Amino acid sequence: MRAVQITEFGGPEVLRLADVPEPAPQPGQLLIDVTGAGVNYADTHAVEDSYLSRSTLPMIPGGEVVGTAQDGRRVVALTATGGYAERACAWEAMATEVPEEVSDAAALALVVQGLTAWNLLRTSARIAPGESVVVHAAAGGTGSLAVQLARRFGAGRVLATASTKEKRDLALSLGADEAVDGDPEGLKERLIEANGGKKVDIVLEMTGGPVFDASLAALAPFGRLVTYGLASRQDPTPIQATALMGRSQAVIGFWLMHALGRPELHAQPMAELLDLVAKGELVPQVGGTYPLADARVVHEALRSRATTGKLVLDPRR
Repeated sequence: MRAVQITEFGGPEVLRLADVPEPAPQPGQLLIDVTGAGVNYADTHAVEDSYLSRSTLPMIPGGEVVGTAQDGRRVVALTATGGYAERACAWEAMATEVPEEVSDAAALALVVQGLTAWNLLRTSARIAPGESVVVHAAAGGTGSLAVQLARRFGAGRVLATASTKEKRDLALSLGADEAVDGDPEGLKERLIEANGGKKVDIVLEMTGGPVFDASLAALAPFGRLVTYGLASRQDPTPIQATALMGRSQAVIGFWLMHALGRPELHAQPMAELLDLVAKGELVPQVGGTYPLADARVVHEALRSRATTGKLVLDPRR
């Protein structure tokens, strides 16, 4: 079968189309004919072996697929690896049936990014009605859903950051009250100004480095900064416990892997998200669907921050 495989670690240049053996499902697994494979920023880390979990070679990247299982059900599933291919295996517990009203791309937008956005707000930040929420990279797959969910969960003020006017306009159209430039220079001041001169209650942060530092500086007493990525590939300034104590702040890490296998953090939110999309009350942003052979191009665009919304590879093309 056709798949994108890497035989060495590196940047997008190591992604190559190859003919590989078809995967064999283990007991308890589904074999899925893939109609769409989601592309996540975490995939770029996996390809260079810089993610939280280590990668092994040779590897077919891709942790999320949508398609038809051998029993005829249309499902979206987490796969860990192996998604950029014509067929993939997934554990039954990691697969969810997709309502016919939900497109392939919309389903893929939910299985990692939607669940991440839901858990960032509900599980990690424990959002309370009326609180202000900063969503960085608000035009991206996770950010665009977090803006909508923050509004739905009762945020008093939703503040978005993005790198271009077009992306900021998108965030505003999705329900953000204000949208500001995400450049770290002057970011603290822009966030406070956008919040009416007050420090903010919640920040969803996935860039790291100086953006993390500026976000923490903009956080109010009893505020929570939830970190879930390192897109800049720069660690923030080390945090001192006494500084957190002195400002009554919390810094919380989130990795979706810890939510899997817990129905209240995985299966139940996934059902809720799919229902909202089916009813038109949550709108995943789709950045584009590309042929499988374009995986390298998609990774390059993702790393350069030139994309918005969910990116999908179609193995049938």
